[in-house]
Amino acid sequence: MANTWSTPGDVGVDLAAAGYLSDARIAQVVFLADRLDKPILAEGPAGVGKTALALALAEATGRKLVRLQCYEGLDEAKALYEWDYHKQLLRLQADEGAAWGDLEGDIFSEPFLLERPLLAAIRSREPVVLLIDEVDRVEVETEALLLEVLDSFQVTIPELGTIEAASQPIVVLTSNNTRELSEALKRRCLYLYVPYPSIERERSILNARVPALPEVLSEKVARTVSTIRDVPLRKAPSVSETIDWARTLLALGIEDLDDTATAETLHVLLKYRTDIEKVAKELSLDLGDDG
Repeated sequence: MANTWSTPGDVGVDLAAAGYLSDARIAQVVFLADRLDKPILAEGPAGVGKTALALALAEATGRKLVRLQCYEGLDEAKALYEWDYHKQLLRLQADEGAAWGDLEGDIFSEPFLLERPLLAAIRSREPVVLLIDEVDRVEVETEALLLEVLDSFQVTIPELGTIEAASQPIVVLTSNNTRELSEALKRRCLYLYVPYPSIERERSILNARVPALPEVLSEKVARTVSTIRDVPLRKAPSVSETIDWARTLLALGIEDLDDTATAETLHVLLKYRTDIEKVAKELSLDLGDDG
């Protein structure tokens, strides 16, 4: 990683300049990932800023971001590479009648190769941040595909051979912990658990992202959201939803987060009716006729 970090504190300063307010543990893990050339496995609830960390790292280090969004059914063709079959077919049709031996080496060559995120990150001449987002959503077989990349930052294409990384990427894997990841994958990474922020840190995030929000209102929003997260919900509010809630209060000209204001805007923070009703009961809020 091309940077001038001498201490974890330097990491925190650069991330803050990129709009990401880290804590001491996050800054330390990023610092160690730099020094040890290890990927970061950021695990925690959805919406706590794991993906935002990778985005901030790209901005703080001046690197291009390459993102692999994981999903069920993701395979090698979508993660690594595939051949442009339509282009190959046109090539075969253009040289109809030619010997297969003469064509095989042509159609399985660079002009017919379609890069996917993993290969793009490895072949990039400029250093990149490789974000492998929500890795817990892929099957175990696809997870195994990542091991070669994380082991030596190289991939093997049978027709072209082994391609080694042109530059050392910063790798951030995120997981919402929907399934247990393999020990082999975890062993190759520095582990970072990202919980919901403390009241103080969330207030600082609000101050940075919604600077027009009065300090008193920022404190009340952070404390209310913290209380709501303690309620067993189908989906606890994420940091981005806290920010949306704060912006909603500003847009509506609400200067004090009293029970009425909370009840009338709770739908911005929570996304399931059952959660809204549960929180209203917990906080003794009157949802009115809509309740």
